[in-house]
Amino acid sequence: MSDPITILGGGIVGLCVATELTARGVPVRICENGDVPGPQACSWWAAGMLAPFCEGESAEEPVVRLGQEAADWWERQGVRVIRNGSLVVALGRDRRELARFARRTDGHRALDAHAIAEMEPDLGGRFSEALAFEDEAHITPRAALAELWDGLVARDVEFTKDQPTSGRIIDCRGLAAQDTLKDLRGVKGEMVILRSNEVKLHRPVRLLHPRFPLYVVPRGDGVFMLGATQIESGERTRPTVRSTLELLTAAFALHPAFGEAEILEIGVDARPAFPDNLPRIRRRGQRIFVNGMFRHGYLLAPAMARQVADLICDDLKPEMMDEDHGEW
Repeated sequence: MSDPITILGGGIVGLCVATELTARGVPVRICENGDVPGPQACSWWAAGMLAPFCEGESAEEPVVRLGQEAADWWERQGVRVIRNGSLVVALGRDRRELARFARRTDGHRALDAHAIAEMEPDLGGRFSEALAFEDEAHITPRAALAELWDGLVARDVEFTKDQPTSGRIIDCRGLAAQDTLKDLRGVKGEMVILRSNEVKLHRPVRLLHPRFPLYVVPRGDGVFMLGATQIESGERTRPTVRSTLELLTAAFALHPAFGEAEILEIGVDARPAFPDNLPRIRRRGQRIFVNGMFRHGYLLAPAMARQVADLICDDLKPEMMDEDHGEW
């Protein structure tokens, strides 16, 4: 048996790549300085929306197409995938935002006030129009990370903090890879986790707004994740009053009962992104880089992991590979 491939980084990308490779019989070890899974990676603060059609509003075509692999992949790993779709709404003064969103996306149907109330009773009477993306889904990110970690432990994958000095390496370090990938940038995101026993939602809801759009993702037991800001900054540790207020104000606009909700967590991190916000696979000698997930980590990591495994196992050039810098 060949020596294990070292995967640098135990966030969502590293764990998905390790899962895909070990499923094909390729031995791996994971090198991660922090706790796995843990809050040291931006994967910890994600929403977990598997919403490729909604992302088409601002993302390029590969995100929509490749993202459609995600829900089935996560389900195959034993992760609970909630396939209740997504709902997109806008306040009356922002109805043009809803029309623009509809023009830029596929896979939706228009709802009137009655249909909204049937789908989400707690939003009944609050919105006259909405878009339902019924083929979308969501997962709980931290539970998904733990499921991948447990699966890899069960396959006797080694987790280590020792840095490799030689051999084959797959670099999934996210923003830390800026030491080599000079065109990688950080996009700061802030989020809030609330608990409210007065609001019940069955699917992610996006509230459109020209300045601070909001998404609310139900986690169960009255817990909701609110997200997320998108700021051109690599700063990873400092949530701001302005951003937190905007998120909470938008949540209150979606449903006033959120005004009485309990704040459980306020989180912040920087997402790694390339200039066009598309992920990349790059190969330099004995090292493969998988990076640039932007805000699509849980949506695109499965497809990127599949492409890496196809490269290693079958010598198939990945669709999202920039250029070939050497033999693997």
